[in-house]
Amino acid sequence: MRVLHIITALRAGGAEQQLRQLLRHLPPEVECDVVTLTRPGLVADGLRADGIRVLHLGMGGNRDLRALPRLVRLIRTGGYDIVHTHLYRACLYGRIAARLAGVRAVVASEHSLSGTELEGRRLTAGVRALYLLGERLGRVTIAVSPTGAEDLRAWGVPASRIRVIPVGFDPSLFRFDDVRRKKARMHYGLPEDAYVVSGVGRLIPGKHFEVLVGTLPQLPADVRLLLVGDGPEKAALRHTARALGVADRVVMTGERPYVPDPGDDAPGMPDLLSAMDVLAAPSTSETYGMAVMEALATGLPVLYTSAPAVSDLPPDAVPTARQVPCGAEEYAREVLRLYAARPGERTVPDVVQRNSIQNIARQTVDLYSAVLSDAPLEVRPR
Repeated sequence: MRVLHIITALRAGGAEQQLRQLLRHLPPEVECDVVTLTRPGLVADGLRADGIRVLHLGMGGNRDLRALPRLVRLIRTGGYDIVHTHLYRACLYGRIAARLAGVRAVVASEHSLSGTELEGRRLTAGVRALYLLGERLGRVTIAVSPTGAEDLRAWGVPASRIRVIPVGFDPSLFRFDDVRRKKARMHYGLPEDAYVVSGVGRLIPGKHFEVLVGTLPQLPADVRLLLVGDGPEKAALRHTARALGVADRVVMTGERPYVPDPGDDAPGMPDLLSAMDVLAAPSTSETYGMAVMEALATGLPVLYTSAPAVSDLPPDAVPTARQVPCGAEEYAREVLRLYAARPGERTVPDVVQRNSIQNIARQTVDLYSAVLSDAPLEVRPR
Protein backbone atom coordinates (compact mmCIF):
# COMPACT_ATOMS: atom_id res chain seq x y z
CA MET A 1 0.00 0.00 0.00
CA ARG A 2 1.56 3.29 -1.12
CA VAL A 3 0.28 6.47 0.55
CA LEU A 4 1.14 10.07 -0.26
CA HIS A 5 0.58 12.53 2.57
CA ILE A 6 0.08 16.15 1.45
CA ILE A 7 0.33 18.88 4.08
CA THR A 8 0.39 22.66 3.88
CA ALA A 9 3.65 23.11 5.84
CA LEU A 10 6.01 21.15 8.08
CA ARG A 11 6.87 23.52 10.90
CA ALA A 12 6.54 22.29 14.49
CA GLY A 13 2.75 22.57 14.83
CA GLY A 14 0.28 20.06 16.22
CA ALA A 15 -0.91 18.65 12.87
CA GLU A 16 2.67 18.39 11.63
CA GLN A 17 3.90 16.63 14.76
CA GLN A 18 0.90 14.31 14.61
CA LEU A 19 1.78 13.32 11.05
CA ARG A 20 5.35 12.47 12.02
CA GLN A 21 4.19 10.35 14.96
CA LEU A 22 1.70 8.50 12.77
CA LEU A 23 4.27 7.68 10.08
CA ARG A 24 6.69 6.38 12.70
CA HIS A 25 4.13 3.81 13.86
CA LEU A 26 2.49 2.61 10.65
CA PRO A 27 3.36 -1.00 9.71
CA PRO A 28 6.12 -1.62 7.12
CA GLU A 29 3.62 -2.67 4.45
CA VAL A 30 2.30 0.92 4.37
CA GLU A 31 4.87 2.89 2.36
CA CYS A 32 4.55 6.66 2.79
CA ASP A 33 5.96 9.76 1.14
CA VAL A 34 5.20 13.33 2.22
CA VAL A 35 4.71 16.49 0.17
CA THR A 36 4.71 19.88 1.87
CA LEU A 37 3.23 22.72 -0.16
CA THR A 38 5.24 25.37 1.71
CA ARG A 39 7.76 25.92 4.49
CA PRO A 40 9.62 22.72 5.26
CA GLY A 41 10.84 23.11 8.85
CA LEU A 42 11.68 21.12 11.95
CA VAL A 43 9.19 18.37 11.24
CA ALA A 44 10.48 17.96 7.67
CA ASP A 45 13.96 17.48 9.10
CA GLY A 46 12.60 14.94 11.58
CA LEU A 47 10.73 12.99 8.91
CA ARG A 48 13.85 12.78 6.77
CA ALA A 49 15.80 11.57 9.80
CA ASP A 50 13.14 8.85 10.18
CA GLY A 51 13.80 7.73 6.60
CA ILE A 52 10.66 9.29 5.06
CA ARG A 53 10.92 10.87 1.62
CA VAL A 54 9.87 14.54 1.90
CA LEU A 55 9.24 16.71 -1.15
CA HIS A 56 8.80 20.50 -1.11
CA LEU A 57 6.37 21.73 -3.78
CA GLY A 58 7.48 25.38 -3.42
CA MET A 59 3.97 26.83 -3.52
CA GLY A 60 4.03 30.63 -3.50
CA GLY A 61 0.67 31.29 -1.85
CA ASN A 62 -2.96 30.26 -1.63
CA ARG A 63 -3.58 31.24 -5.27
CA ASP A 64 -0.43 29.77 -6.81
CA LEU A 65 -2.28 27.57 -9.31
CA ARG A 66 1.00 26.51 -10.91
CA ALA A 67 1.40 24.11 -8.00
CA LEU A 68 -1.60 22.06 -9.10
CA PRO A 69 -0.14 20.47 -12.27
CA ARG A 70 3.12 19.80 -10.42
CA LEU A 71 1.18 17.98 -7.73
CA VAL A 72 -0.82 16.00 -10.31
CA ARG A 73 2.39 14.83 -12.02
CA LEU A 74 3.91 13.87 -8.70
CA ILE A 75 0.90 11.73 -7.75
CA ARG A 76 0.80 10.02 -11.16
CA THR A 77 4.50 9.17 -11.25
CA GLY A 78 4.49 7.96 -7.64
CA GLY A 79 1.97 5.18 -8.21
CA TYR A 80 0.15 5.94 -4.99
CA ASP A 81 -2.89 3.94 -3.87
CA ILE A 82 -4.09 6.56 -1.39
CA VAL A 83 -3.69 10.31 -1.03
CA HIS A 84 -4.05 11.57 2.56
CA THR A 85 -4.30 15.35 2.99
CA HIS A 86 -3.76 17.54 6.07
CA LEU A 87 -4.74 21.21 6.68
CA TYR A 88 -7.00 23.46 4.61
CA ARG A 89 -4.83 24.44 1.63
CA ALA A 90 -3.40 20.93 1.23
CA CYS A 91 -6.86 19.41 1.53
CA LEU A 92 -8.21 21.60 -1.27
CA TYR A 93 -5.28 21.28 -3.71
CA GLY A 94 -4.52 17.69 -2.74
CA ARG A 95 -8.05 16.40 -3.32
CA ILE A 96 -8.29 18.14 -6.71
CA ALA A 97 -4.85 16.85 -7.76
CA ALA A 98 -5.64 13.31 -6.66
CA ARG A 99 -8.83 13.23 -8.75
CA LEU A 100 -7.03 14.65 -11.80
CA ALA A 101 -4.31 12.03 -11.33
CA GLY A 102 -6.91 9.24 -11.20
CA VAL A 103 -6.66 8.42 -7.49
CA ARG A 104 -10.13 8.07 -5.96
CA ALA A 105 -9.02 6.78 -2.55
CA VAL A 106 -8.60 10.18 -0.90
CA VAL A 107 -8.58 10.65 2.87
CA ALA A 108 -8.42 14.03 4.62
CA SER A 109 -7.58 14.76 8.25
CA GLU A 110 -9.37 17.82 9.66
CA HIS A 111 -7.08 19.17 12.37
CA SER A 112 -8.23 22.77 12.73
CA LEU A 113 -11.94 23.32 12.06
CA SER A 114 -13.96 24.76 14.92
CA GLY A 115 -17.35 26.40 15.17
CA THR A 116 -15.91 29.86 14.44
CA GLU A 117 -12.50 29.44 12.77
CA LEU A 118 -10.51 27.34 10.33
CA GLU A 119 -6.78 27.62 10.97
CA GLY A 120 -7.29 31.17 12.18
CA ARG A 121 -9.46 32.15 9.20
CA ARG A 122 -12.87 33.60 9.91
CA LEU A 123 -15.54 31.23 8.68
CA THR A 124 -16.96 33.08 5.69
CA ALA A 125 -19.32 31.80 3.01
CA GLY A 126 -16.38 31.70 0.57
CA VAL A 127 -14.18 29.62 2.85
CA ARG A 128 -17.06 27.23 3.51
CA ALA A 129 -17.89 26.88 -0.20
CA LEU A 130 -14.28 26.04 -1.09
CA TYR A 131 -14.06 23.61 1.81
CA LEU A 132 -17.20 21.73 0.75
CA LEU A 133 -16.09 21.72 -2.90
CA GLY A 134 -12.88 19.96 -1.94
CA GLU A 135 -14.63 17.63 0.49
CA ARG A 136 -16.86 16.25 -2.29
CA LEU A 137 -13.74 15.09 -4.15
CA GLY A 138 -12.57 12.92 -1.26
CA ARG A 139 -13.84 9.67 0.22
CA VAL A 140 -13.75 10.39 3.94
CA THR A 141 -12.74 13.14 6.35
CA ILE A 142 -11.14 12.23 9.68
CA ALA A 143 -12.26 14.36 12.61
CA VAL A 144 -9.90 14.32 15.58
CA SER A 145 -12.70 14.57 18.16
CA PRO A 146 -16.49 14.21 18.46
CA THR A 147 -16.66 18.01 18.69
CA GLY A 148 -14.80 18.23 15.38
CA ALA A 149 -17.24 15.76 13.83
CA GLU A 150 -20.17 17.89 14.98
CA ASP A 151 -18.57 20.99 13.44
CA LEU A 152 -18.10 19.15 10.14
CA ARG A 153 -21.74 18.07 10.10
CA ALA A 154 -22.83 21.63 10.93
CA TRP A 155 -20.81 22.82 7.92
CA GLY A 156 -22.67 20.42 5.66
CA VAL A 157 -20.40 17.37 5.49
CA PRO A 158 -22.58 14.21 5.55
CA ALA A 159 -22.14 12.05 8.64
CA SER A 160 -21.53 9.05 6.36
CA ARG A 161 -18.31 10.71 5.15
CA ILE A 162 -16.88 11.47 8.61
CA ARG A 163 -14.79 9.14 10.74
CA VAL A 164 -13.52 10.05 14.23
CA ILE A 165 -9.91 9.05 14.91
CA PRO A 166 -8.38 10.99 17.85
CA VAL A 167 -4.97 12.56 17.85
CA GLY A 168 -2.36 10.03 18.94
CA PHE A 169 1.00 10.20 20.67
CA ASP A 170 3.44 7.93 22.47
CA PRO A 171 2.63 8.24 26.21
CA SER A 172 5.97 6.67 27.18
CA LEU A 173 7.78 9.54 25.45
CA PHE A 174 6.21 12.06 27.84
CA ARG A 175 6.68 10.20 31.11
CA PHE A 176 7.93 12.58 33.82
CA ASP A 177 11.67 12.46 34.41
CA ASP A 178 13.35 14.50 37.16
CA VAL A 179 16.74 14.48 35.41
CA ARG A 180 15.23 15.90 32.22
CA ARG A 181 13.40 18.46 34.34
CA LYS A 182 16.61 19.76 35.88
CA LYS A 183 18.50 19.80 32.56
CA ALA A 184 15.72 21.66 30.76
CA ARG A 185 15.46 24.26 33.52
CA MET A 186 19.21 24.74 33.55
CA HIS A 187 19.29 25.20 29.76
CA TYR A 188 16.72 28.03 29.87
CA GLY A 189 17.90 29.61 33.11
CA LEU A 190 14.81 28.62 35.09
CA PRO A 191 15.54 28.39 38.84
CA GLU A 192 15.18 24.89 40.20
CA ASP A 193 12.72 26.11 42.84
CA ALA A 194 10.67 28.30 40.46
CA TYR A 195 7.02 27.52 39.78
CA VAL A 196 6.76 27.22 35.99
CA VAL A 197 3.51 27.93 34.16
CA SER A 198 3.66 27.12 30.47
CA GLY A 199 1.82 27.70 27.22
CA VAL A 200 2.54 25.49 24.21
CA GLY A 201 1.64 26.25 20.60
CA ARG A 202 1.99 28.71 17.74
CA LEU A 203 2.37 32.30 18.91
CA ILE A 204 -0.71 33.55 17.10
CA PRO A 205 -3.64 35.71 18.29
CA GLY A 206 -6.05 32.78 18.61
CA LYS A 207 -3.89 31.08 21.28
CA HIS A 208 -4.32 34.11 23.60
CA PHE A 209 -0.94 33.72 25.28
CA GLU A 210 -1.15 37.43 26.20
CA VAL A 211 -3.55 36.22 28.90
CA LEU A 212 -0.75 34.20 30.48
CA VAL A 213 1.66 37.15 30.33
CA GLY A 214 -1.05 39.22 32.02
CA THR A 215 -1.24 36.81 34.96
CA LEU A 216 2.35 37.37 36.07
CA PRO A 217 1.86 40.69 37.92
CA GLN A 218 -0.81 38.91 39.99
CA LEU A 219 1.40 35.92 40.86
CA PRO A 220 4.29 35.44 43.32
CA ALA A 221 7.73 36.55 42.15
CA ASP A 222 9.03 32.97 41.85
CA VAL A 223 6.47 32.11 39.15
CA ARG A 224 7.92 31.93 35.63
CA LEU A 225 6.13 31.72 32.27
CA LEU A 226 7.57 29.33 29.69
CA LEU A 227 6.19 29.80 26.16
CA VAL A 228 7.04 26.95 23.79
CA GLY A 229 6.48 27.84 20.14
CA ASP A 230 7.05 30.55 17.58
CA GLY A 231 4.90 32.81 15.45
CA PRO A 232 3.89 36.36 14.50
CA GLU A 233 2.82 37.34 18.03
CA LYS A 234 6.29 36.85 19.51
CA ALA A 235 7.28 40.53 19.41
CA ALA A 236 3.89 41.66 20.75
CA LEU A 237 4.13 39.23 23.66
CA ARG A 238 7.62 40.51 24.52
CA HIS A 239 6.33 44.09 24.35
CA THR A 240 3.45 43.26 26.70
CA ALA A 241 5.84 41.58 29.14
CA ARG A 242 8.09 44.67 29.18
CA ALA A 243 5.12 47.00 29.63
CA LEU A 244 3.95 44.97 32.64
CA GLY A 245 7.45 44.82 34.12
CA VAL A 246 7.66 41.02 33.93
CA ALA A 247 9.97 40.51 30.94
CA ASP A 248 12.58 38.84 33.16
CA ARG A 249 10.00 36.21 34.17
CA VAL A 250 9.09 35.15 30.61
CA VAL A 251 11.11 32.56 28.67
CA MET A 252 10.41 31.83 24.99
CA THR A 253 11.96 28.68 23.57
CA GLY A 254 10.90 28.94 19.93
CA GLU A 255 9.73 25.83 18.11
CA ARG A 256 10.88 22.60 19.69
CA PRO A 257 10.60 19.11 18.20
CA TYR A 258 9.67 15.98 20.12
CA VAL A 259 13.15 14.55 19.59
CA PRO A 260 15.95 17.05 18.81
CA ASP A 261 18.23 16.29 15.88
CA PRO A 262 21.86 15.33 16.53
CA GLY A 263 23.80 18.46 17.44
CA ASP A 264 20.73 20.24 18.80
CA ASP A 265 21.50 20.71 22.49
CA ALA A 266 18.20 22.40 23.39
CA PRO A 267 15.58 20.27 25.18
CA GLY A 268 12.79 18.61 23.23
CA MET A 269 9.09 18.81 24.07
CA PRO A 270 9.10 15.85 26.52
CA ASP A 271 11.97 17.48 28.45
CA LEU A 272 10.15 20.80 28.56
CA LEU A 273 6.94 19.19 29.82
CA SER A 274 8.92 17.61 32.66
CA ALA A 275 10.27 21.09 33.47
CA MET A 276 6.77 22.58 33.85
CA ASP A 277 4.50 22.69 36.91
CA VAL A 278 1.24 23.48 35.12
CA LEU A 279 0.12 23.76 31.50
CA ALA A 280 -2.21 26.67 30.72
CA ALA A 281 -4.13 26.76 27.42
CA PRO A 282 -6.27 29.93 27.12
CA SER A 283 -7.17 29.41 23.44
CA THR A 284 -10.92 29.87 22.92
CA SER A 285 -11.10 27.77 19.76
CA GLU A 286 -9.37 24.40 19.58
CA THR A 287 -10.16 21.38 17.41
CA TYR A 288 -8.48 19.00 19.83
CA GLY A 289 -5.78 20.27 22.20
CA MET A 290 -2.76 18.04 21.65
CA ALA A 291 -0.57 19.92 24.13
CA VAL A 292 -3.19 19.31 26.82
CA MET A 293 -3.09 15.54 26.30
CA GLU A 294 0.72 15.50 26.27
CA ALA A 295 0.76 17.47 29.53
CA LEU A 296 -1.65 14.97 31.10
CA ALA A 297 0.69 12.16 30.04
CA THR A 298 3.44 13.93 31.99
CA GLY A 299 1.19 14.08 35.03
CA LEU A 300 0.79 17.86 34.90
CA PRO A 301 -2.29 19.74 36.09
CA VAL A 302 -3.94 21.48 33.14
CA LEU A 303 -5.92 24.70 32.90
CA TYR A 304 -7.75 25.14 29.60
CA THR A 305 -10.43 27.25 27.96
CA SER A 306 -11.17 25.09 24.90
CA ALA A 307 -9.85 21.53 24.50
CA PRO A 308 -12.12 18.80 23.09
CA ALA A 309 -9.40 16.32 24.10
CA VAL A 310 -10.74 16.83 27.64
CA SER A 311 -14.18 18.40 27.28
CA ASP A 312 -15.48 15.51 25.13
CA LEU A 313 -14.72 13.11 27.99
CA PRO A 314 -16.95 12.34 31.00
CA PRO A 315 -16.59 15.07 33.68
CA ASP A 316 -14.72 12.85 36.15
CA ALA A 317 -12.35 11.27 33.59
CA VAL A 318 -9.61 13.89 34.02
CA PRO A 319 -9.65 15.28 37.57
CA THR A 320 -6.33 17.09 37.00
CA ALA A 321 -7.79 19.33 34.27
CA ARG A 322 -9.98 22.36 34.90
CA GLN A 323 -11.80 24.61 32.42
CA VAL A 324 -11.15 28.34 32.93
CA PRO A 325 -12.63 31.41 31.19
CA CYS A 326 -10.16 33.21 28.93
CA GLY A 327 -9.00 36.04 31.16
CA ALA A 328 -5.84 36.98 33.08
CA GLU A 329 -7.64 37.27 36.43
CA GLU A 330 -9.33 33.89 36.01
CA TYR A 331 -6.09 32.13 35.06
CA ALA A 332 -4.15 33.87 37.84
CA ARG A 333 -6.73 32.70 40.37
CA GLU A 334 -6.41 29.07 39.25
CA VAL A 335 -2.61 29.19 39.13
CA LEU A 336 -2.57 30.56 42.69
CA ARG A 337 -4.76 27.63 43.78
CA LEU A 338 -2.30 25.14 42.30
CA TYR A 339 0.70 27.12 43.56
CA ALA A 340 -0.61 26.91 47.13
CA ALA A 341 -0.99 23.13 46.85
CA ARG A 342 2.52 22.43 45.55
CA PRO A 343 4.36 20.21 45.34
CA GLY A 344 1.47 18.28 43.81
CA GLU A 345 1.61 14.58 43.08
CA ARG A 346 1.94 13.81 39.36
CA THR A 347 -0.99 11.63 38.34
CA VAL A 348 -1.49 10.32 34.80
CA PRO A 349 -5.19 9.79 33.96
CA ASP A 350 -6.20 6.42 32.50
CA VAL A 351 -7.68 8.11 29.40
CA VAL A 352 -4.16 8.93 28.18
CA GLN A 353 -3.65 5.33 27.04
CA ARG A 354 -6.67 5.51 24.73
CA ASN A 355 -4.74 8.00 22.63
CA SER A 356 -1.62 5.89 22.22
CA ILE A 357 -0.18 6.37 18.73
CA GLN A 358 -0.07 2.59 18.28
CA ASN A 359 -3.86 2.46 18.67
CA ILE A 360 -4.36 5.43 16.34
CA ALA A 361 -2.08 3.90 13.70
CA ARG A 362 -4.14 0.69 13.71
CA GLN A 363 -7.36 2.64 13.24
CA THR A 364 -5.79 4.59 10.37
CA VAL A 365 -4.66 1.43 8.55
CA ASP A 366 -8.15 -0.06 8.98
CA LEU A 367 -9.60 3.08 7.39
CA TYR A 368 -7.13 2.91 4.48
CA SER A 369 -8.16 -0.70 3.84
CA ALA A 370 -11.86 0.21 3.89
CA VAL A 371 -11.33 3.11 1.50
CA LEU A 372 -9.31 0.98 -0.93
CA SER A 373 -11.92 -1.77 -0.94
CA ASP A 374 -14.69 0.82 -1.35
CA ALA A 375 -16.40 -0.85 1.60
CA PRO A 376 -19.01 1.05 3.64
CA LEU A 377 -17.28 3.07 6.32
CA GLU A 378 -18.02 2.37 9.95
CA VAL A 379 -18.89 5.84 11.18
CA ARG A 380 -18.40 6.38 14.90
CA PRO A 381 -19.01 10.03 15.67
CA ARG A 382 -19.13 9.37 19.41
